[in-house]
Amino acid sequence: MAEKITGQMDIGVYGMAVMGSNLALNMADHGFKVAAYNRTGDLTEKVVKDHPHENMTPFYALEDFIHALKKPRRVVLMVQAGKPVDMVIDSLLKVMEPGDVIIDGGNSFFQDTRRREQRLRGLGLHFVGAGISGGEVGALEGPSIMPGGSLESYEALGPILERIAADVN
Repeated sequence: MAEKITGQMDIGVYGMAVMGSNLALNMADHGFKVAAYNRTGDLTEKVVKDHPHENMTPFYALEDFIHALKKPRRVVLMVQAGKPVDMVIDSLLKVMEPGDVIIDGGNSFFQDTRRREQRLRGLGLHFVGAGISGGEVGALEGPSIMPGGSLESYEALGPILERIAADVN
C-alpha cells in the first residue's frame, strides 16, 4: 500500500475524462502538484499509465484525494454539467472544510452556478463557476478560462489559472 500523502498537493482535479485529464496534465506541466481523481478508479489508473507525470499523483479514495491537498483545498470539477455536479459537491462536502474552494469547470448553466455558490457560501466554502474553452487541446496547451466567484476564492485559485491559461502575447 502506498504511503499516505497529506497536505502536499497544490490542486485536485476530479474527473479524468479527456478534458479533466488534459487540464490536470497542463497544471502538472506548469509545475503544480496535481492530485488526480475519478469516481471510477480504472479511468484514473489509465490516465496515469498513459501519461505518467512526476507532478501528477493518482488517488483512488475520495478522502485520500482531499486530504492530500494543501489548505485551502482547491478542487476543480471536470464532470458533466447538471445533476452530476451536485452529486459530486454533496460527496465533497463530507470531507472538505470551511475556506476550501470548489471550482466547476464544466460550463454549467448560470442559474445552477448561482444556486451552488449561495449554498456553499452558507457552509463557509467557496464556489467558483469557470467556463473552460478550447476543447481537449486547449485544456492541455492553454484554455480560455472565465472564472466567477469571490475575491478570496480567486486569490487562492488565480495564480494557477493564470499560469495554465492561453497566452496571447
